[in-house]
Amino acid sequence: MPTIEDFTKEQKIAYFSMEIGLTDDIPTFSGGLGILAGDTIKSACDLNLPYVAVTLIYHKGYFRQEVDEAGNQKEQPVIWDPSKIMTKSSRKVSVTIERRTVYIQPWIYFVASLRGHYLPVIFLDTNLPENAEQDRNLTDFLYGFDVTYRIKQEMILGIGGARALKALGFNIRKYHMNEGHASFLTLELLHETKKDIEAVWDESLVWNFDAVKEKCVFTTHTPVEAGHDKFKYELYNQVMGDYFPEKVMRRLAGDKELNVTMLALNLTNYVNGVAKKHGEVSQDMFPGYKINAITNGVHSYTWTCERFKRLFDKYIPGWANEPETFVRVNAIPSAELWSTHQDAKKELIDLVNQKHNANMDYDTLTIGFARRFATYKRATLLFKDLARLEKICANKVQFIFAGKAHPADNGGKDLIRRIHAEAKRFKGKIKIVFMENYRMELALKLVSGVDVWLNTPLRPLEASGTSGMKATHNGVMNFSVLDGWWIEGHIENVTGWSIGPAPVELQANSEMDAIDAEDLYNKLEKVVIPTYYNEREKWIQMMKDTIGKNAYYFNTHRMLRRYVTEAYLR
Repeated sequence: MPTIEDFTKEQKIAYFSMEIGLTDDIPTFSGGLGILAGDTIKSACDLNLPYVAVTLIYHKGYFRQEVDEAGNQKEQPVIWDPSKIMTKSSRKVSVTIERRTVYIQPWIYFVASLRGHYLPVIFLDTNLPENAEQDRNLTDFLYGFDVTYRIKQEMILGIGGARALKALGFNIRKYHMNEGHASFLTLELLHETKKDIEAVWDESLVWNFDAVKEKCVFTTHTPVEAGHDKFKYELYNQVMGDYFPEKVMRRLAGDKELNVTMLALNLTNYVNGVAKKHGEVSQDMFPGYKINAITNGVHSYTWTCERFKRLFDKYIPGWANEPETFVRVNAIPSAELWSTHQDAKKELIDLVNQKHNANMDYDTLTIGFARRFATYKRATLLFKDLARLEKICANKVQFIFAGKAHPADNGGKDLIRRIHAEAKRFKGKIKIVFMENYRMELALKLVSGVDVWLNTPLRPLEASGTSGMKATHNGVMNFSVLDGWWIEGHIENVTGWSIGPAPVELQANSEMDAIDAEDLYNKLEKVVIPTYYNEREKWIQMMKDTIGKNAYYFNTHRMLRRYVTEAYLR
């Protein structure tokens, strides 16, 4: 096993993310943002890029989800022991929060690749005996408590993370902020480049803005206004004190409120959205800034189930490190592809039946929907017209749902209750199951075991969406609203099917529910169901096309190569 000193001899790209999802054993993620970060890091390791990542440790995780028979979500802490997985650094750093010194312990975890490479991930921890009790819990929960807790965590990530890298001896070429949560690191960099320490604080010439911009890359992930953290300046002054002058901060982060996205935009030379459409939407949200687009991907090896790994090893050797070779998928005999899919489906159906006594079967068309239960993702659009759904799907389709609602998101929790209610309503007619405690292990079983992956976000609020990309790696077609990555990956009746009209809007229109539901029902009845049951050869060819035309491109190896050439080498 390497040591941290092995990684401090050459310049690095420092990747900062509030959440990173590497494995279920390290529960420091909640959804797509964290999984994307973990997949990015794994690909960086596979490609042997000079990378180091920084995040918080979250001793109690995001939460473990329990759902009762009525569909009520209950949140339980996830207790885990970092010492069994990672190593404490001998060096600590500190930040000043509410005029108190808060000490930070870095933990080191090494990601390993199939090719024998390693990559360090730094987890920041404040649960130390030398800290005040109120500060020890600052790295307990991901996205927990209130805005005060949030701004303190973002200080630890941005300022504490930058200091930790320096203390550990890293020489950083570029700082990549994965969302605005890490944007306070730009302030720490400004301190490091301050031209004249005796000069007046709020004269702009004191600060070398251009030097910081040259060092920073910023990826924005959300077209949802609530996804951009904002803090009142009274709170900023209370928590951060005189760390950075408010007068300058108002110029950089917004005059009325401190907007961390604006801070990142103003101190970064390269900004990107996470799909072509999201780049356009972000440009509309933040006019005056140049926002590029690099479409997300997923880590191919992580999100291909074991049965398909063996199949790909047999017919497409080297696919894990060169996913572009998926274009050779037609070399796989159709019978073997179908048999492999059926084996993966059997594993999922057996798990569902074991946990829920659902009596699902292997031959019925099975549709999956699993993701964060945010209201804009419209998990219950399927139930817009119950009579029509019953007419179309009775004894023909079975549905599996999974996902967590944020503890404070009552709307998201209502969606879970609605699914439970409809599952009871349709009992004996349509089999519907909600699987609790959605995490990586369950996600892989779902994206590889269902026949179709359903996604119904309200356009244009799905920045990218990566669960559908995972499905493509297992030959599962997408049936999705044209938003995020699916605009780029969709070829009708080839890689899957669209829901709703062409994606022309730059802002959400809540009147789309009826239009999208109508198209969903029409295609389900007239195209998807008949193709599955009556045109098996066509179905299998579509499975091959979704691998050869989607999985070959929508992976983090391709994504990272674009970051290297367009952002890191600038």
